[in-house]
Amino acid sequence: MGSLARSAGAEVVGTITQQLERPVHTYLGKGKIEELRSLRETFDTVILDDELTPTQQRNLEHGFGDNIKVIDRTALILDIFANRARTREGKLQVELAQHEYLLPRLAGQWSHLERLGGGIGTRGPGETQIETDRRLINRRIQSLKADLNKVRSHRSLQRNRRSANDIPVVALVGYTNAGKSTLFNKVTSAGVLQSSALFATLDPVTRRVKLPSNHLVLMSDTVGFIHKLPPAVVAAFRATLEELQSADLLVHVASASSRNVNEHIAVVEEILNDLGLSAKPSLLVLNKSDLLTEDTNERDWPAGQFVSAITGRGLDKFLCKIDQMLHDEIELPVG
Repeated sequence: MGSLARSAGAEVVGTITQQLERPVHTYLGKGKIEELRSLRETFDTVILDDELTPTQQRNLEHGFGDNIKVIDRTALILDIFANRARTREGKLQVELAQHEYLLPRLAGQWSHLERLGGGIGTRGPGETQIETDRRLINRRIQSLKADLNKVRSHRSLQRNRRSANDIPVVALVGYTNAGKSTLFNKVTSAGVLQSSALFATLDPVTRRVKLPSNHLVLMSDTVGFIHKLPPAVVAAFRATLEELQSADLLVHVASASSRNVNEHIAVVEEILNDLGLSAKPSLLVLNKSDLLTEDTNERDWPAGQFVSAITGRGLDKFLCKIDQMLHDEIELPVG
């Protein structure tokens, strides 16, 4: 969560955890809210590591006071996405996800204009403003969906052309910050942004690669996955997901040097399973092997391909393995 916050440009000044037996309407218990209130001179934003319900968010904002901003995990990731999106499709996807996230949370935006009571004569300007905002957001959502359908139709035509040319597609997937883009650049010389920040790559990028057997494949770099991926964010992944659906081989890239590598691999496998992609042929690649302190780690993944996108270690074997797996599945075109 701290890495996500820093990726969005925040300075993390402290972390507070709490274990509750059941969800509460304020998300945090009263004691934790009071504890944070007593420290509010030291921060201006509270970020929660879950998706809050609209009621929980309003109650927390009321509990902390006017000067403290409350952001949940979904809003934080969408903010990072908005900063990372470069293509028109990526920007449309993120804006759509942001609007769909905002829509059920409008009720608390104009509470300072609402009147108490009910019945004739008590309909305040706050309620009118909410209705106006809802209408405008719904209109914008429909416009974004129409624009995205046009863009996706164009992308679908591109995929159909690839299929007609019988060029197989290899898609890189993996936990965010596993080094997918660095590996992609090393193999394709694509010049995709490389960064240690989470979600540095949002928009799918595809390039041709010549395998050791002289056969051609198309390799796609896709956005990284992460633990507790919110539904609104999954919707913004749609371009990536469509690339994965049409891929002939998934290359699951993990960071061999991460102390949480097993958990990261499990998260990605769970997401792929939820997306109905677990039956696709896949190859586990352990990147950043140059950072391993001892070779004994490699015995933990006997089926994995150990590579270093920085030093080039293992890249020849990696491409040969892709060659072999695709040759076993489909007939490859010669470059």
